[in-house]
This record gives sequence, structure tokens and C-alpha cells, in this order.
Amino acid sequence: MNKIKGPAIFLAQFISKEAPFNSLRGLCEWASGLGYKAIQVPTSNPEIFDLEKAAQSQQYCDEVTGIATEYGLTISELSTHLQGQLIAVHPAYDEMFDNFAAEHVKGNPAARTKWATEQLMLAAKASKNLGLTTHATFSGSFLWHTFYPWPQRPHGLVEQGFSKLANRWLPILDCFDEHGVDVCYELHPGEDLHDGVTFERFLAATDNHPRVNILYDPSHFVLQQLDYLAFIDIYHSHIKAFHVKDAEFIANGRSGVYGGFQNWQDRPGRFRSLGDGQVDFKQIFSKLTQYGFDGWAVLEWECCLKHPEDGATEGAEFIKAHIINPTDKAFDDFASGTTNTVRNNRILGL
Repeated sequence: MNKIKGPAIFLAQFISKEAPFNSLRGLCEWASGLGYKAIQVPTSNPEIFDLEKAAQSQQYCDEVTGIATEYGLTISELSTHLQGQLIAVHPAYDEMFDNFAAEHVKGNPAARTKWATEQLMLAAKASKNLGLTTHATFSGSFLWHTFYPWPQRPHGLVEQGFSKLANRWLPILDCFDEHGVDVCYELHPGEDLHDGVTFERFLAATDNHPRVNILYDPSHFVLQQLDYLAFIDIYHSHIKAFHVKDAEFIANGRSGVYGGFQNWQDRPGRFRSLGDGQVDFKQIFSKLTQYGFDGWAVLEWECCLKHPEDGATEGAEFIKAHIINPTDKAFDDFASGTTNTVRNNRILGL
């Protein structure tokens, strides 16, 4: 059995204009001081990480790696969650998702899609230059506005939507394949890939492309009331990345999984800091270890109550305590005896 690596931390939620959160060096020093061993790096902020430069310059990538190494860190994955979202955007969401785009493509959906595609291609090259083999992203969506359809969806709409989504992603997936990097989709509400069934639809639409894989995050499954442990049993061969994020769902008589347009604190389903929610991480780490997952356990902090720095501080120790050191022997080896075919036949009564 392989050992899960960690703890690691996703930097996206911690970047700000204040030191130490306004530079890669400052973030590395801070994360290392908390006990983290790796960082997952967002690629939408050039002041922290310049994606275009990383795709073009091995020297720049070596400098980035050198800064991380200086603080005892490695890079677990690059993230293009924001750019991946823009690969497919339904017009109903154009105004809001323009926030994720470069200034020169805002208000121009076709140019925005082209820019996002180029960003993903750059991420494939940058990942290779950094020696990475996995990448974290979102799928984008053509169909999310129909997830609970009224009126009913026209026949063939879902299949057509996934076909169009696959067509947008196939050149990107081929680019990642060329550079030896798996694309790990975070299955997330708002994306066409948000559960096991939709992942299977996309996988089929891409003709089972070998680079189509999963970033496993149980918090999104708690909010959907999906069995996040059984999910591992079914899809473990595709789980190549792991966000360690807690959540809770507390049923009430006023709102349910859709949240009633309430803020995060008032919804039945809420993201929480590690250990404050309902996710059974002991079973998750056990199952992932059982199935040989050897990627990074990456804290993604999102909590509607606790301060992010407190969540990060507690998260490092939480992950460290849940990583299992796999055994190299069976617990009952002491009772074993010598064996050979003749002896085995006697035991079998043959």
C-alpha cells in the first residue's frame, strides 16, 4: 500500500494584499511555519505565480521551486479552477463569471473561451516544467441551469450538452496528455461535472480520455447528500487529487439542499473548518489508503464561521493525524507456518 502525502494547503483562499499573503515567498514561509509540506498553487494571480512565464521559462519554474524548497515545501498541483470554469459558460452566468476573466476578454464570450483554453494549455506546459503529474480544475457548464428542470428537458439535451463540453475540452486534454499530466476535475455544484453520474457522462463523451480524472472533495457531496464513502469504492481508480474540506448538513423545516437563497451561515448545508463538520475523515483516509492513493492531502479552507488563519493552523495537524502509515505485514503473520503444495493438500483433505 502507498502512503498519502501531506499535509498540503491550497493557497487560493489566503492570498490578499497584506503580508505575508501577498507574495509566494511570504505564503511559503507562513505555510511552512504551520507544518505544511506542500502548496497547491492557483494560477490566476501573476503576482503570486505567473502562469505564462512558467509555461515559457524553465528558469522561472526553477526559481519558483527553489523558493518552495527553501521553506521545506514542494508544489502539489497547479490550479486553474477559475479558468476552467470559463471553458463553458451559459449566457445566464456571463455577467458574474466575467469576474474570472482577463480584462481584455470581458464582455466577449467567444474571446473569453479562447483565452480560458489558452490558459489551460499554458497550465499543462507549466505543470511539466515544474515536474508535476496532476492538475486541479473545474469543468465549466452548459447544463447547470437545467439541473432541476421545469419544464422538462427536451430529449437529447443532456447528451448534446456533454458532447459540446467534451469538444471544448478534448484539445486541452490532448495537450495535458502530451505533457504527461492528469486533469483532475473538482466535482462541484455549478459545474456540469458535479457527481459520479455526470463524471461518467463526460468520460464517455471524451471516449474515455486517459487524462480525465477526479479531484475528490467530500464537502460537495455532503451538501448534495451523496454517499462520499461509497463514491471512493466506485471511482477510486480515477481519484488523482484530494481536497480535505469539511462540511455539515443540518436538516430543518424551512430549507433544504438548495439553500433558500440564504447566506452560508443560514443554509442547512455549510462548509466548515476541519473537524468542525460531519465528514468522516478517518474512513476517507482509510479507504484512499486501501486503494493505493499516494497523492497529496490538500487542505482547502472554506468555513462560514471560523477565521481562515485558525482553520489553516488547525488543518495542518488534523491532516497529519489522519495520514495512515501503511503496514508492511499482516497482523497475524506471527501465527503463520511454512507452506508447500503437499502440506496444503493435507489441510484441504486431499
